[in-house]
Amino acid sequence: MNCKSRILGSSLGLLLILAPHADAQKRRAQPPAKDNATHAAAMARSAETCPEHSDARTRPGVAAVPAAALKVLESRGYALCPDTRLDTTTPVVWYGKQGVFAWNPSSAGAIKVLAAQAAAFARSEEFPPGTVVWRANGKLAEGALVPAFRRR
Repeated sequence: MNCKSRILGSSLGLLLILAPHADAQKRRAQPPAKDNATHAAAMARSAETCPEHSDARTRPGVAAVPAAALKVLESRGYALCPDTRLDTTTPVVWYGKQGVFAWNPSSAGAIKVLAAQAAAFARSEEFPPGTVVWRANGKLAEGALVPAFRRR
């Protein structure tokens, strides 16, 4: 066997070994179909509820929230709404009376705080009836003033 044949043979062998691994990684990277349906339902509820809804603004926030938390929010009829009126220092708000999590999509840490707080509320299944405001670092902002939520 000459040198070129050995190189070709070993290259084909590596390709056969790595191809199934790469395919499995692609499948793992995609969320399950059920999760896609959950995210689509959350996007639809946002489109019905939120005055500032647009796919570009809403999708990053909805995608950051775990599917299990979205299912709890959906079962209660709650929505996730982008709201550019919120200050960047207090970018995430829970409007209990309206059942809406709102966040400022232009604030750097807002999506991370939104995902963490929505997941925490969904896990405990305790949603306060009043308004709760968080700072960009995830801490509660006691006494912060935020604009009232307006439904679409």
